[in-house]
Amino acid sequence: MQRLPGLDLLRAVAIVWVMLYHARVAGLGKTIDSVSFWGWMGVDLFFVLSGFLIGSQLFKPLAQGEKLALGAFYLRRALRILPAYLVVVALYFSWPPLRETPEIQPLWQFLTFTENLFIDFFHPKAFSHVWSLCVEEHFYLVVPLLTLLLMRRPAWWKTMALLLGLLIGGMLLRSAIWLNGLQPLLGVEEGVGNFWQRYMEWIYYPTYTRLDGLLAGVSLALVATFRPSWWAGWQRRANLLLVAGLVAMWGAFALFQERESFAATVAGFPLLSLGLGLIVASAASPQSLLSRWQVPGAALLATLAYSLYLTHKAAYRLVRTEIGPWLKLHDGYAVLCYGAAALLAGVLLYLAVERPALRWRDRLWASRRANLAPQAG
Repeated sequence: MQRLPGLDLLRAVAIVWVMLYHARVAGLGKTIDSVSFWGWMGVDLFFVLSGFLIGSQLFKPLAQGEKLALGAFYLRRALRILPAYLVVVALYFSWPPLRETPEIQPLWQFLTFTENLFIDFFHPKAFSHVWSLCVEEHFYLVVPLLTLLLMRRPAWWKTMALLLGLLIGGMLLRSAIWLNGLQPLLGVEEGVGNFWQRYMEWIYYPTYTRLDGLLAGVSLALVATFRPSWWAGWQRRANLLLVAGLVAMWGAFALFQERESFAATVAGFPLLSLGLGLIVASAASPQSLLSRWQVPGAALLATLAYSLYLTHKAAYRLVRTEIGPWLKLHDGYAVLCYGAAALLAGVLLYLAVERPALRWRDRLWASRRANLAPQAG
């Protein structure tokens, strides 16, 4: 799928929002609190974008009558994700001063992308934000297999039933966890096993409770690929979708005022994903205000988003170690200093690892297509 300005803008918003949130959590300046308080939602925006973009890559060949090449899909994803990721993992384990906290979970959890399933929230661990990458990796693994299964005897109703089943199943699962596991902990604010710790470990981090955003993105990809007339109609009404998405987001903000409440836990994530999905659908249209709004630096941030995601906490750590006491006395400079350090780290990783790996992947695929092309007689 070609780069779309509106989607690049949303990707830039998502990474900046996440970085501001982590800066707030780390106590790196109070001037950003009003914006960064909601920054965790940037992860859900990434989930919707991934569901839409990766789903579109999977479904487009099928709509053209081609077979789904599982090996090629997995190899492309591996070459996209692993080079930069493994470099950062190696740095975290070989250079402890880089870690935002001294402790880190076992290496095997990072290598198997299971860190989010075994996370210890009571004892903060370095590189914990990789939980969301684990969720996406599980998505990349399972969705092609489900697609192959559904394409044996394709039917629109089967796909919709699966999506709705996963959505409702997630809501029921979060409801059961809250009522049976979290409700007895209400009022327990300290010590191992406190309410907030268990909420994060049982609700926020696991893949099986955080599928809403990916489902929203995949649903958009299905409509765009297999119901092009519907999608064309949506694209003509892009700004109406944007307004509807913002209204749904407002409802999600209202629910998440009490982030760990029963209502927010069960209904907040689907409502948030609905709002973000409508906004992504709007941004995919050239007629959308999001596509027409030329924000300086948005395309650059979108390009650097993955490298920024991997490195920003380590960059914060280095700045805090070197000039943290001074920044506490000059709070107005904190966002600038931490942001500049994160940007520099992201650029370095992108230029040294991510971009060369992507170029090598593109050359490999160009060579592969040339070899598969029919020879002229």
